[in-house]
Amino acid sequence: MFQSGGTHQVTLGKNPERTRDHNRRVVLDAVRQHGSLGRMQIARLTQLTAQAIANIVDELVGENLLMEMGRLRSGRGQPPIQFAVNPDGAMTMGVEIAADHMVTTVLDLAGHPRSRQIAAVRDASPGQVVAHLRTKLEAVRSAFRSPLLGLGVVMPGPFEIEGMTSVGPTTLPGWAGIDVAAFIGDACGEPVIVENDATAAAVGERLFGAGRSISSFAMIYFGAGVGMGMIQDGAPFRGAFGNAGEIGHVVVVPNGKACACGQHGCLERYASLHALQERLAEAGMRPADFVGLAQLHSERHPILLDWMEETATRLAPMIGMVENIIDPETVVLGGTLPDAVIDEIIARMGQLPISVASRRARSLPRVLRGQTGQYTAALGAAALPLFEITTPKLETSAAAPAELEG
Repeated sequence: MFQSGGTHQVTLGKNPERTRDHNRRVVLDAVRQHGSLGRMQIARLTQLTAQAIANIVDELVGENLLMEMGRLRSGRGQPPIQFAVNPDGAMTMGVEIAADHMVTTVLDLAGHPRSRQIAAVRDASPGQVVAHLRTKLEAVRSAFRSPLLGLGVVMPGPFEIEGMTSVGPTTLPGWAGIDVAAFIGDACGEPVIVENDATAAAVGERLFGAGRSISSFAMIYFGAGVGMGMIQDGAPFRGAFGNAGEIGHVVVVPNGKACACGQHGCLERYASLHALQERLAEAGMRPADFVGLAQLHSERHPILLDWMEETATRLAPMIGMVENIIDPETVVLGGTLPDAVIDEIIARMGQLPISVASRRARSLPRVLRGQTGQYTAALGAAALPLFEITTPKLETSAAAPAELEG
């Protein structure tokens, strides 16, 4: 039991159905992380009984979610049968919806990308997006025989905030007031999980990138704007309304540049890809795509160099603040920027401000570059349904002290 302020966090009791689902996730997560395991190894890792493991493994094999890998020869006696996640057991589809493009990805159950595409979008209104998405979905159903677990859909936040939602060049006009999961789910006939792009990116890094062995970290994500996703105890931390980590609209320059949200001096107006594209446009240059940004970096273009310096200057104190508030193991930087650009932004931060993360005995640097590249949010989108079935969840309930008396 954990105490927090005036309430106690009480772990929920599990009825048989909840226990079964939880233990299935525990087993799948253990096998996924280790590649292949025997029944006794799974039992030791999960602290479940041998009989429970035998039943769960047989059930998962019967559903094609796990597969037998033969016997592992190790010492005397009958070698144990090894089990691994069956890549062909199921598929998930991820969709990143941005103001000017749509990214679709397909992952198998082992988390391997089977398909990924980027398409330009001229009209990001709900009707046009859904029509385009249904075409993509039919192509996926035709190309893959495995059952589809569901769709993960990511969009730029913040969600449903008066004066901040669906305004400006980094958001999606026309989507305010729409129940996106129900709207897309009804149109496509699949279960849908909706997430903001930064949180989805953090999920992608947790499953497939820099966060695979890190249980608590923050990820600063460069989309059109800049946002932050958080993983706490292995699971995404979303906040009460799905907007946790909305650092893009934190004012970093009092009375600074006007932002579409109505404030002045927001972080997004300086340290975002949109801010860089603005600088390029002011110099009479075309917007730079991912390849173009890599070219500008190799040429040491002064506009990009100046933007990297300002981004590093604005992000460094933000990272210190994030560390003081949520105490992550590390902060990951990633998104739609070339690796070399992110590496240089990190290098230009130099000595980060003192925070609770300023410890000599650190196993990780305070800042890391993400490993999933420009497809980070889309991979995270496809990972959301996968995350739901392979990741155990500690379910807790806040109980007031009075409820616990007597």
